[in-house]
Amino acid sequence: MSEWKMKRFWKVAAAVEVEGGFTVHLDGRAIKTPGKANLIVPTLVMAEAMALEWDAQVEGVNPETMPVTKSANSAVDKVTPQFDAVADMLGEYAGTDLLCYRASQPAELVARQEAAWDPLLAWCTRVFAAPLTPVSGVMFAPQSESSLHILRASLSKLSAFELTAMHDLITLPGSFVIGLAAMKGYATPAELWALSRLDERYQQEQWGLDEEAEDMARIKGEAFEHAYDFFQKSRN
Repeated sequence: MSEWKMKRFWKVAAAVEVEGGFTVHLDGRAIKTPGKANLIVPTLVMAEAMALEWDAQVEGVNPETMPVTKSANSAVDKVTPQFDAVADMLGEYAGTDLLCYRASQPAELVARQEAAWDPLLAWCTRVFAAPLTPVSGVMFAPQSESSLHILRASLSKLSAFELTAMHDLITLPGSFVIGLAAMKGYATPAELWALSRLDERYQQEQWGLDEEAEDMARIKGEAFEHAYDFFQKSRN
């Protein structure tokens, strides 16, 4: 049995201002989330992007071609009602940050990690007064509770829409610091994603390209880029 899909029933999708923010009207009817809540977003640019996604649907509605709408739905239905739980979960990444777990050998990889990742950790110390200490190997090494508290607190200042973006900006690279760097504009999303894949790139140089792994990394990289864009749309 084929899965039921919404068919296109509207002629015009338009971004409109409403009480509390902006939304999309389909022939004058406001859209709702899968949870049946009003889908009100914080900025006009986000509503306009959603309207373009709805307008691009032809016969059936395909959510996979509507990334901004999907993220906005998540912000309203999932993140808003459990904001603190999501922030706490993301805060745990600071204690096991990718940038802090270094190779002990070979020397070339050690040097690459130091050159690429040390400046980010130094930036985190300078901007947030929250130093994180790199260690060699994969065994867990606890970080300063003061630093972890400061970094977790940085999420509490965000809106639900910004936190929705931060979820992917942190979890996809496995680095709280890279997520913060994206949030603060430390580098482009492509540059930050490349930093998170330093180890994989080194392995490819030694053993060759794994096409399946590369395809998965490309999909995750595109999701990281979308999360960066959604964060910007949450503010502009």
